[in-house]
Amino acid sequence: MSEQPEVRSTIQVHSKDSVAVALQDLNKGSVISINNTRITLNDDIGRGHKIALSNQKANEQVIKYGYSIGYLTADINAGDWVHSHNLKTLLSDDDQFTYQPSEQVKSALDDTTHDMPTFMGYPRNNGLVGIRNELWIINSVGCVNHLAQSLVRQCKAQFSDLADDFLAVTHPFGCSQLGDDLAQTKQLLASLASNPNAGAVLFLGLGCENNQLAAMIAELPAEMNERIAYFNAQEVDDEEAVGMAHIEKLLATMANDKRVECPVSKLTLAMKCGGSDGLSGLTANPLLGRISEKMAQFGATVILTETPEMFGAEQVLMNNAANEGVYNDIVSLVDSFKQYFIDNNQPVYENPSPGNKAGGLTTLEDKSLGAIQKGGNALVQGVIQYGEKARAKNGITLLQGPGNDAVSCTALAASGANMVLFTTGRGTPLGVPVPTVKIASNSSLATRKKHWIDYDAGQLLRLDKTQEQCTDEFFQLLLEIASGKATKNELNQFKEISIWKGGVTL
Repeated sequence: MSEQPEVRSTIQVHSKDSVAVALQDLNKGSVISINNTRITLNDDIGRGHKIALSNQKANEQVIKYGYSIGYLTADINAGDWVHSHNLKTLLSDDDQFTYQPSEQVKSALDDTTHDMPTFMGYPRNNGLVGIRNELWIINSVGCVNHLAQSLVRQCKAQFSDLADDFLAVTHPFGCSQLGDDLAQTKQLLASLASNPNAGAVLFLGLGCENNQLAAMIAELPAEMNERIAYFNAQEVDDEEAVGMAHIEKLLATMANDKRVECPVSKLTLAMKCGGSDGLSGLTANPLLGRISEKMAQFGATVILTETPEMFGAEQVLMNNAANEGVYNDIVSLVDSFKQYFIDNNQPVYENPSPGNKAGGLTTLEDKSLGAIQKGGNALVQGVIQYGEKARAKNGITLLQGPGNDAVSCTALAASGANMVLFTTGRGTPLGVPVPTVKIASNSSLATRKKHWIDYDAGQLLRLDKTQEQCTDEFFQLLLEIASGKATKNELNQFKEISIWKGGVTL
């Protein structure tokens, strides 16, 4: 039996940090060495949790990632466990921001001299490229969910070789919705239908719902006309026969679609984290940060969402704004989500979750500074609202949305992402209509949940692996997935959507 690679026991993320992070469970009395200073642990310290590197007084700020993550509520000594019992957030409802662009970051990302990698994709007539050629059935209302699922079962039995997959994009909404809530559902579904991974789309309606098919179809770009079909089930005698007839015509349109070599600049990647632990901001999220920077250099699009998980780290993103207009859009993005909390009489900083805290995250600053590592130092080129399409190239687009995994990943797919790169320290089988690449923050999760996890970022903690090696290895995996390699969510057929609902139901 081969020996397991040696793993670091602790890490100080930034030279200014006043805490280190345990990379494995450590017992009280253990001795660690940080910058040639030996520290004896005064407590048992779980993996992902923080260790004080010096004696500190109550009300002093704790530094991690080079930034404050809160203030101490009690005196601590070097070797103490730093967590919820002695650390509190500094965030308030009236935080102020300033425009402080980082010229050094901008000049670094102007380098476009790299050779352009390629993948095998499906060019679309609007200039986008799909990495799958699937037939999607999207319903305007939950009443026809079972019809959509029945049609997909028939397609897989009869036409499995004519498309990469068949998918029923079902949901419970579309009926009894009003105003902005109805408009958001309609726009989300229309945007999802125009994802380039969908080679063709059949829209199903019932006929009497608020979310009328005709209005939703009107939201679609004209170039999709030959790739869509639609009907209301109430208006035909045999809805299954009519549905299959439409599908056969759409498959005939898709018959000439072939994979060809495409530049990586045509890809749109979305970044998401869920079930984070104390290692997520040290391994998986920084790995995606290197990918974001790499994709930006190649001229591709990267999308980040989870606005409440930017709270406490907003200024870092604002400093990476491509211009003052984008900076102002980021301020508006953050402030409007805070107002959403206030309007619903909820505390703005009700975060992290119990699972996050069990994994070592303490304050929202702690969580957010780790979460935004997914963007690296790539420039923020634009801001879009929930349900809108990403247009900006050469960097990051920020998408308005909650932290909820299913809701935000659905919006990422609707915004045009070819795939979602999803980091996790706790594990999840989640998948949306586009390939959902699961990246484990720790090797034990990757080992236990091989059927969920696509890549083990815990390798970054091994002494025999460098960040550059892992980045190159993961980037090659992404090119393989873009060229047709199935992700675990695809193999498991876990492809669902969840729509953000905030309005009245009649």
